[in-house]
Amino acid sequence: MPDACRGARCGARVRISLAAVDPVRADYGGAVITQVVAGLQGTVDAPWIPEMAREAESVVLLVVDGLGWSSIETHREQLPLISSLPGQAITTVVPSTTAAGLTAITTGLAPAQHGIVGYRMRVDHQILNVLQWRIQDGHRAPEPVDVQPHRPFSGRPVPVVTRGEFRYGGFTGAHMRGLEFYGWKTPSTLIEHCRMLVERGERFVYAYYDGVDQVAHAQGLLDRYFEAELVATDHIVTELLHRLPESCALVITSDHGQVHFGREGWCDLDGVAPMVEAYGGDGRFRSLYARSGAAGELAEAATELYDGMAWVFTRSQLVDEGWLGPAPPSKAVRRRLGDVVIAAREPIAFIDPTATYETGMMAGHGSLTPDEMYVPLLVGRGRGHG
Repeated sequence: MPDACRGARCGARVRISLAAVDPVRADYGGAVITQVVAGLQGTVDAPWIPEMAREAESVVLLVVDGLGWSSIETHREQLPLISSLPGQAITTVVPSTTAAGLTAITTGLAPAQHGIVGYRMRVDHQILNVLQWRIQDGHRAPEPVDVQPHRPFSGRPVPVVTRGEFRYGGFTGAHMRGLEFYGWKTPSTLIEHCRMLVERGERFVYAYYDGVDQVAHAQGLLDRYFEAELVATDHIVTELLHRLPESCALVITSDHGQVHFGREGWCDLDGVAPMVEAYGGDGRFRSLYARSGAAGELAEAATELYDGMAWVFTRSQLVDEGWLGPAPPSKAVRRRLGDVVIAAREPIAFIDPTATYETGMMAGHGSLTPDEMYVPLLVGRGRGHG
């Protein structure tokens, strides 16, 4: 491991090496989260969506934040119902993070097109925390429609069931703008909202649950907290199926998976700091915005220091090689990407010295490993019990 990542906050003692894995590309032309809604609604050909979902009279799409395919495979005991459902692994988008993934699901667009290219990104020379919709230095945040102008669900009036506190959030305005909002405070309310909407005659309902992601970040993946949350999630799905009618399909997907790195897995970026003007992205997909004239030097230094433990990309590589989508982004979206992006391949994360609160996380996502990039597309039919 390079000297730049040794010390009190480094990945030297992380248990499992992922260095041999190849980066996973989003399958933008096939089985990918951007195509789930259109495939369910029959506006694109998506034979990878199980027939029981395509033929259902109504569909509830449940997005379980942070539930990667690898978690299902390795925790079948805690997920007896979910792991028994028909379906397959599909890919999320790049970066494999909530802000980009949820916007991809609701808009049907890749990040290069919808423009949400990270958890934190530079917009008009300021760092925007997308989930909090807050500018890092306290200035007024831009209007959500100016950052992400595409209408969710192609303008269709889809009811959404998500946390009540998200109702007036800026990120909600960016990826769920103008939709019929049903807020929940407990999982039982989420379940009841879905049942009521289907019984009311809604043909498509979007629901969101974030417990898995929250517990993974706070507690990691290696102890019983994470297992307990998976058990609770399986119970939510069980109850949903019991309460939905037989004519309704419950479709489960996610925005990304997770990688455990623990508190010892955080690496500093001191070796490139003199060349960096600002930081963005996630710990596992760190955007570096170069000081004026230093982009080339920054790319060379990052490659020398972190190659082997991370995939190092220039902005041009990410765009030209199609990592964020099959079509090139606009100039405005392109500028939101770092001049250099460091995508972790080992179970580590890179510290943003301007956002050190992130180092409290025990697990994360954003990069290109199979654990982060493969998510479920599973289907069950309602069991008709009201």
